[in-house]
Amino acid sequence: MAVIGIDVSKQKIDCAWLRDVATGKVKTRVFPNRRQVFPRLLEWLEHQTGEPQDQLHVLMEATGIYHETLAYWLHAAGIQVYVLNPAQVRDFSRSLGVRGKTDKKDSVVLAQYGATQRPKAWQPEPEEVRKLKALAARLDALDKDIQRERNRREKAEFAMATDILRSIDDILMALTRERDRLQQEVDDHLDQHPGLKQDRALLQTIPSVGPAVSLRLLAMLRSRVFESARQAAAFAGLVPISWESGSSVRGRPRLSKAGNPKLRQSLYMAAVVGLRRNPDISALYQRLITNGKSKMAALGAAMRKLIHIA
Repeated sequence: MAVIGIDVSKQKIDCAWLRDVATGKVKTRVFPNRRQVFPRLLEWLEHQTGEPQDQLHVLMEATGIYHETLAYWLHAAGIQVYVLNPAQVRDFSRSLGVRGKTDKKDSVVLAQYGATQRPKAWQPEPEEVRKLKALAARLDALDKDIQRERNRREKAEFAMATDILRSIDDILMALTRERDRLQQEVDDHLDQHPGLKQDRALLQTIPSVGPAVSLRLLAMLRSRVFESARQAAAFAGLVPISWESGSSVRGRPRLSKAGNPKLRQSLYMAAVVGLRRNPDISALYQRLITNGKSKMAALGAAMRKLIHIA
């Protein structure tokens, strides 16, 4: 078995094969981050390590979108891929006493992480879920653009700037038209995948969960296999973290916030609506408030409850 750390950036891929765990000897190489170069990368790994493809274990961080193409390509080639949380790798690096930060150092740390820890192997999302997530992200972006233009229109209307209003109205019309087209594409995609469509319909039976929240929940819950509701809540960053030590440190617990912030924003609004429309959420919130919890802590628990129900 060979353990390889790969630091992925927009332009290049820094590879580090950990030749000896005890001495920390490594062999490094840099490749351009281009799909046509990936076969050369694989050839180099096989030549250097002397291992077959199924004995290569490659670790990389989740770096926006730049790691995705390589991760999917390597997985399709039969290589065991591990996509790690950057925060966990950063903490591990600090524990090793690593000072400074370069792409080469990061790739070596990733290899050391894989050799000494027990990360869970990465599994690619189903293609239909990948497309759904991309469509949902684009819908979010269009909604933000539309809201910005509406805010600008309000200011221009107050200032009686007629020419500016005409320009803003043209942009708003184009954005709204594109959003409607994209929403139809989402609906068509769900029609082509009855399982996704049925799951979304089930999610919308939860009081306070509407079309936008159900779409984000669907994308998250179908992106991987969760063994329990608690695991799903942890993935969404909705589990409390204690901060206390001895008798002097008594910090308030806070949410881990380790998952998708856009999902948490949606769940926050759904929890607020749920205080009035969802009996389970309302009862939980009132019980926590009665027991002395702060409003924000009670709302965090309500968000976590929504994940559990979903």
